[in-house]
Amino acid sequence: MERKRLAIGATGRDFKLPCVDGQTYSLGHFKNKKLLVIVFSCNHCPYVQAYEERFIKIQREYAEKGVGIVAINSNETANYPEDRFDKMVERALEKKFNFPYLRDETQEVADAYGAHYTPEIFLLDVERRLRYTGRIDDNWQFPDHVQSHDLIGAIETLLVGGEIAHPETHAVGCTIKWAK
Repeated sequence: MERKRLAIGATGRDFKLPCVDGQTYSLGHFKNKKLLVIVFSCNHCPYVQAYEERFIKIQREYAEKGVGIVAINSNETANYPEDRFDKMVERALEKKFNFPYLRDETQEVADAYGAHYTPEIFLLDVERRLRYTGRIDDNWQFPDHVQSHDLIGAIETLLVGGEIAHPETHAVGCTIKWAK
């Protein structure tokens, strides 16, 4: 089934999802953020695991500038039990996530955004319009060898009111594991 990706400029779809911290989050919970980075994520994917420290660092460095990150795990868990909610709680504690980690059990949110990969970025502006989608950077394996910091560049550009030169890049990672 072909899932249509949310178009640049389209309004991000709202959600109401449980978080590993025991709360339920929606887009409204981030209304005080100038920018919101939605990361479709999971526990088992080696690409996601390689980027976790970078997500933590981005959240730490850009929080005071009004940028928030939220990770959403939409993978089915019958074949990927390591992506179950209880395992998400463990992972968030182990890695000391400084951002909400949400569970999309029905996969409706991933479908609404047209997400295909973990990790895959959807960067929303203050009006919650999609301004950037795709990869985090150009080297998932070696952070010290990154040549193109796509997500950070998009964040920096939006924070100064600019237009992102390349608002769509191809996300690199594992495919989302769909139940249907």
